[in-house]
Amino acid sequence: MKKFKPLILLASFLFALTLLIPAVLVLPFGDGKVSGKLGEDLSTEAPNNETVSTADAAVEVAVYRSSVGQIDNVPLEDYLVGVVAAEMPVEFKEEALKAQALTARTYIVKKMLSKDNVDVPEGAQVTDTQLHQVYLSEEQMRNNWGMEFESNYAKILSAVRATSGQILTYDGEAIDASFFSTSNGYTENSEDYWNNEMPYLRSVSSPWDKNSPKFNSVKEITVKQFEAALGVKLGSSGTIGKIVERTAGKRVAKVDFSGKVLTGKEIREKLDLRSSDFDWERKGNNIVITTRGFGHGVGMSQYGANGMAADGKDYQEIVKHYYQGVEVTSADSMIATITAQK
Repeated sequence: MKKFKPLILLASFLFALTLLIPAVLVLPFGDGKVSGKLGEDLSTEAPNNETVSTADAAVEVAVYRSSVGQIDNVPLEDYLVGVVAAEMPVEFKEEALKAQALTARTYIVKKMLSKDNVDVPEGAQVTDTQLHQVYLSEEQMRNNWGMEFESNYAKILSAVRATSGQILTYDGEAIDASFFSTSNGYTENSEDYWNNEMPYLRSVSSPWDKNSPKFNSVKEITVKQFEAALGVKLGSSGTIGKIVERTAGKRVAKVDFSGKVLTGKEIREKLDLRSSDFDWERKGNNIVITTRGFGHGVGMSQYGANGMAADGKDYQEIVKHYYQGVEVTSADSMIATITAQK
């Protein structure tokens, strides 16, 4: 019988192992459960089917819904999903969506800390319009995406959670994380479009934007409309105005209309142009205006971010290109301050 002893020992070992393996597999998830937001959640779930919590869970945002005139208190994570869904095409690369989620969180954290409620109805912290950040509710996303709602929602929620609890800072302070659609190949220095000079909002190259469907546009208006909008009078020689200065971002800084000087920003806004990088020519009684880029040009270019992501750059590389000298840091202390103020 001795020759069968090794077989008996092996069988005993295998039997014990089969009892041990299930217990080992359960141990990592057996305790320390974390709670997240309740309700339908299409993101990754923990093995015990409970929603994974995030650093954004402790904060709610009071959003004024402009179409219905009411204030919704929205968990920060849900708010960020709604902003990213509204502000950036869901078809964009995941790293670009993460960069957008990071800018959106930075914006709202900075705004909530500042308690800036100018142009916001009493009781609200932001509107759901371009005045602040455009925001879509889950119902609006369902209507927009139809059968693709679940996959699109999961993609954006994943981007938000990948940046959970993170914001962009410069010298320890949350930045003004401005962004826009498409550059003309360069971003703008902040003071070339707005009043304040921000050390992190510097002009940088953005060659990826040339692939954007919004890179070029043409607008044609009558001479009379042009004159009325700008408050100028054009001569009969065919000349329109002389561009006398351009910005660091290659956009129009100043135009001289026979002594009256207007900024490129003023012209863009008065003529409702896509960009302040423009050329024009007179054709009879009409003026044809060609623009390059779409938006104010300050901060992160969304199509540029998507181009960087397509080139293999991650979200931190993207934001550090468009916001010079910034750091991606934890927002824990700032979020704690926000919650303590309530």
